[in-house]
Amino acid sequence: MDLGFYNTHTDLALDARDMAQAANQGQPIPGIEQEFTRENGIRVTKINVLNEEGSRALGKMLGHYITIEVPALREKDSQLQDRVATKLAQEFEQFLKGIGIPKNAKALIIGLGNANVTPDALGPLVVENVMVTRHYFELVPQDVSPGYRAVSAVAPGVLGTTGIESSDIVQGIVDKSKPDFIIAIDALASRSLDRVNTTIQIADTGIHPGSGIGNKRKGLTKENLGIPVIAIGVPTVVYASTIVNFAFDLMQKHFNDQTNTTGKILGLLDNINEDERLQLVKEVLNPVGHDLLVTPKEIDQFIEDIANIIASGLNAALHDAVDVDNVAAYTH
Repeated sequence: MDLGFYNTHTDLALDARDMAQAANQGQPIPGIEQEFTRENGIRVTKINVLNEEGSRALGKMLGHYITIEVPALREKDSQLQDRVATKLAQEFEQFLKGIGIPKNAKALIIGLGNANVTPDALGPLVVENVMVTRHYFELVPQDVSPGYRAVSAVAPGVLGTTGIESSDIVQGIVDKSKPDFIIAIDALASRSLDRVNTTIQIADTGIHPGSGIGNKRKGLTKENLGIPVIAIGVPTVVYASTIVNFAFDLMQKHFNDQTNTTGKILGLLDNINEDERLQLVKEVLNPVGHDLLVTPKEIDQFIEDIANIIASGLNAALHDAVDVDNVAAYTH
């Protein structure tokens, strides 16, 4: 049976890395560089896709990906949120330096998503909280203190409410305001339950609005817009098939702990690997329209918190006048 149609989509490079390593039986993936650090409950993974071989293995574009994982973010710890904002600011500042974005480069922040749909409201909420300064540079440049750069921000809405592709709106803004680079912020989809509401991804490969839920849209990329596009995303949804598959894993582990007859209880399903089982679940759910997109019940509070974290981190990373090591003052 060809199960290619049911391949699981994920926006996260870490998810793609996990799948590629499983397919490669845990061996290093050619064309991929990885670096890991962990400090105070915050794990940072840097993945560089170096060539076409690595790109094919991960199903991701050539470029640089940084993932900040913080499992305890679900616990609503304000001090932890401050530390995450500071870490994001530090990593993003280094990221800009690493890809050659100078300190005085003009930034345009694009908040993708639907402000009326909570799991998809990340981009518009970040735009509400970032420090915009372009108008000062245009109108009263003599009054702008050292340590700030020109930053503009807009939430273009979604195709269903505007009738216009987000990329076309952004192209018009780029042509008129002429920023030097774009920061596009969007909610993502993940194939890992553990990474929903706990993960922030930064990438220099641009972004494709709606791709996480299977929509094919014109991307916000350097190729399309003519300037670098940095994507920041947070997974807020997961497919029902992923939840079913995860529940099966838990059930399998439970039976293994309680009895030595797991194979008799689960039958053939006990002998197939995780990816094959997931494809089987999707094959059953897709035709009846039950492979729903699911978000955690605490999404209302989380989306506000993570938007504040990202906005505060960006404020510190983009403006030298904002102390990158003390973002707490800009978080609340």
